[in-house]
Amino acid sequence: MSGSFNAIVIEEVDGKSRAAVKPLTVDQLPAGDVLVDIAYSTLNYKDGLALTGKGKIVRKFPMVGGIDLAGTVAESSHPDWKPGDKVIVNGWGLSERFWGGYSQRMRLKAEWLVRLPAALSEKQAMAIGTAGYTAMLCVMALEHHGVKPGDREVVVTGAAGGVGSVAVAVLAKLGFKVIAATGRAETHDYLKSLGASGFVTRDELAQKGAPLASERWAGGVDSVGGQTLVTVLSQTAWGGAIAACGLAGGADLPGTVLPFILRSVALLGVDSVSAPRARREAAWVRLARDLDPTKIEAITTVEPMSNIIAVAPDILAGKVRGRVVVDVNR
Repeated sequence: MSGSFNAIVIEEVDGKSRAAVKPLTVDQLPAGDVLVDIAYSTLNYKDGLALTGKGKIVRKFPMVGGIDLAGTVAESSHPDWKPGDKVIVNGWGLSERFWGGYSQRMRLKAEWLVRLPAALSEKQAMAIGTAGYTAMLCVMALEHHGVKPGDREVVVTGAAGGVGSVAVAVLAKLGFKVIAATGRAETHDYLKSLGASGFVTRDELAQKGAPLASERWAGGVDSVGGQTLVTVLSQTAWGGAIAACGLAGGADLPGTVLPFILRSVALLGVDSVSAPRARREAAWVRLARDLDPTKIEAITTVEPMSNIIAVAPDILAGKVRGRVVVDVNR
């Protein structure tokens, strides 16, 4: 690809952020060891905040949005990478402090790149994206704690979202009995197709209850936070664990220490942005192995980059089911 190419550039205008598709050239790209021709990116909740300006995600302007990308190395000055290598990048402050994946080309730091598993296409990798990669980090954290299939049920909150969808699919394939928490009854068939064996309503978990409720969960994956996380912790059985990775429902934790000190429940914080490369590689190897490719297709919608600014408000409003893959070349 030569000459100019398209990117979504977020700029500050009169104190407000504004996103638009604009042409760029390679000379305008930031410094980095590797130039990547991007095939696909994704739309995540954080992307929605950055594109709409409804969250203080962007730390400096102008900014190219997109916290994920998959593509092919075009040029490299680093020995780990050569032209033709298929790569993935998730997190690392893309779309916040560094230019991201909503571009047809991007120059990046070599240490940010992870090799695309041979079993996955670029489109499949972005159907998984940061959301799915985060879900797998959560599953790995639960396994490391000792949560095993055959124990009590496990719960996945925000189940119809990106993290939740992949968590449901992976946990079900591993043999867990998965209960999906969702506020949208119309997603039940979709979640059953991913492997959910039962449901709990979002409103039920959002209600303040007793500090210790009846023991139900062996573990869980929570992407909601706030009262939902407190409720799930209060219902977790002795020795269980909840992997927490999101705060769509709030950053506060309005609960007590009773689940921790009376039931030995563990709250496992999962950060996907700055996870070390070895852990990232392990997560992607597991995703290629433990996530059924047909499930990936079931959770994916593809949108052209030219339309993604219009779609961004939907993910903030909870109207997006599963994963949105962004075709940056359309």
